[in-house]
Amino acid sequence: MANASSVSEFLLLAFSEVRELQILHFSVFLVLYLATVSGNLLIISAVAFDHHLNSPMYFFLMNLAVQDLAQVTVIIPKSMANSLINDRHISYSGCVAQVLLLFFFLSSDFFLLTVMAYDRYIAICNPLHYEMVMNRRACTEMVISVWISGLLFGMLHASGTFATSFCSNVVNQFFCEIPQLLKLSCSDINIIEIGVILLSGVIAFGCFIFIVVTYVQIFTAVLRIPSAKGRQKAFSTCLPHLIVFSIFMFSGWFSYLSTISHIKSHLDLVFAVIYTMAPPLLNPVIYSLRNQEFKTALSKLLGLRSSES
Repeated sequence: MANASSVSEFLLLAFSEVRELQILHFSVFLVLYLATVSGNLLIISAVAFDHHLNSPMYFFLMNLAVQDLAQVTVIIPKSMANSLINDRHISYSGCVAQVLLLFFFLSSDFFLLTVMAYDRYIAICNPLHYEMVMNRRACTEMVISVWISGLLFGMLHASGTFATSFCSNVVNQFFCEIPQLLKLSCSDINIIEIGVILLSGVIAFGCFIFIVVTYVQIFTAVLRIPSAKGRQKAFSTCLPHLIVFSIFMFSGWFSYLSTISHIKSHLDLVFAVIYTMAPPLLNPVIYSLRNQEFKTALSKLLGLRSSES
């Protein structure tokens, strides 16, 4: 891929040329990054060390936390470092790595959320078959498939994006975002990457339809549960996943739609911050607030007293 372009480095978007605002950007991103890292590390630790969370749902949640942690680490530290030292440069290989790894983790996130919807469907609609269907081997194979699929998508997007030559090295984003890189291409149409994007769109739409249909059946089954406590418990395990998926899906969709529609760059920046940082930051909060088992496990992990309400 390196031979496809004469560009040796890229210039990323600076949040501001004013030194005070650069320091402010660094400080805000540092707080958000540390909050994201801390929250997801708490999820990983709670699931790993509490035997009460030894179920497929929490196994998938731990993998989601790992993916979210990796996703923000791919782009946020570089942006903070650039603001801190008043620099905009990223090497060509660094840009390739950002595209590959970011799409690796974003795709893995999406596929894992689809698997988690299936897990909730089996747990609520076919509870008698749950342990047989969602056994340890099946869950491990699902997660391995998710990671491999994500890696393949990352490699496809990186190869498609950098298979062209670039007529400019100024990226109108604070990280190497594919739509912004395609605007720098010397050719009007990058057929390879457009084909990969279309393929990704078809698969993502299929996953979206699967999740929607799954949740229609889940909510139909939940509403038939006779006890209010049973319905509340079922909703407490489903609503966090649905909220997380919605934030992830629509923030990313708006971000790419704004880029394609040539909306002003400051909105591109806002949407990019939302879809790259909001889901990883909010996931631990959403799951810990809605799930009593998880709140209990976190309280034990942090040495706090908890009530078994």
